[in-house]
Amino acid sequence: MASPLTPRVASTVDALIAGATDRVELHPDDGKSGASFESLRIDGEPHFLKVLSYDGDWIMRCTGNIDNWEYKAWTAALYHRAPPEIDHAIVAMALDESSAVPRLAMLMRDVSASLIPEGDAPIAVDVHDSFIDHMAAFHAAYWGWKDDVGLASIESRLGFFSDDNVAREMQRAEPPMPIKVAEQGWALLPERAPALWRAVAPVRANPSQLADELRALPLTFIAGDWKMGNLGHHSDSGRTVVLDWAYAGAAPGCWDLCWYLALNRARLPRSKEESIARYRAGLEARGVDTTGWFDRQLELCLLGMMATFGWEKAVGDPDELAWWEDAVIRPGAG
Repeated sequence: MASPLTPRVASTVDALIAGATDRVELHPDDGKSGASFESLRIDGEPHFLKVLSYDGDWIMRCTGNIDNWEYKAWTAALYHRAPPEIDHAIVAMALDESSAVPRLAMLMRDVSASLIPEGDAPIAVDVHDSFIDHMAAFHAAYWGWKDDVGLASIESRLGFFSDDNVAREMQRAEPPMPIKVAEQGWALLPERAPALWRAVAPVRANPSQLADELRALPLTFIAGDWKMGNLGHHSDSGRTVVLDWAYAGAAPGCWDLCWYLALNRARLPRSKEESIARYRAGLEARGVDTTGWFDRQLELCLLGMMATFGWEKAVGDPDELAWWEDAVIRPGAG
């Protein structure tokens, strides 16, 4: 009998969902990558299937994910090491190479009832607090992890919306909407927040220096995409659902934290400062000593986040843009 820690894999999509019934194609509003989704039943139980490929998924192209990081993390049993606070919902995966372009298929339990509803309203304070605390639990569980698998690099994170990526994707017949907005936002940022632009421009031109500085500080394994569209809260157990580990790899824990703060700003019921303090306390409560490095890592991740998502702030709320500009050019704001 296979160990419960043995990753379940199939060779094709058809083999992965053999016997499935009630298959319905889905088009989630938050599904912006180019992947396909469907609901289905296996042995009478509701499941969810996501299928993507480098050719069809602009996020894979922009992050340089040419060898299916999620599959590599799955087969390396990294999902299986998640702490009990985290529910990744994955049942099995398949890397289907039966056609010219390999397709990655991820079969998940249907956890839709626990996912955060779409919208812009702030989430409940207790749910937010558990997200931050469970993020700390996630990072503490993998603390000091070294990437011997070949997952997302820090450089790939910083270069997500690089000029080259934006220009290439804009040449496609139907450029992804985030790419269109990024092109506009990067053009606006020097005018709307000149000090922030001066800080991030060198990082965008040469991300390796910042990446090296971050690698000199404590790293962990991160899922990489703590946005509300990927998160859920099981009201019965209190566990946090974290879906879509699309940018899994060795990175600073503060990167996940800053990503959460940047992409979920309208949904946060607490200030960014309170959230940062809660995350740090969560690490400390699990035996991670944060003295001597945390403030510096936070400072560098705030800078790196704006080198990645400054375009999004440039087209948005002026108070939000001002917070990030102040946090980046006046270290210690967090």
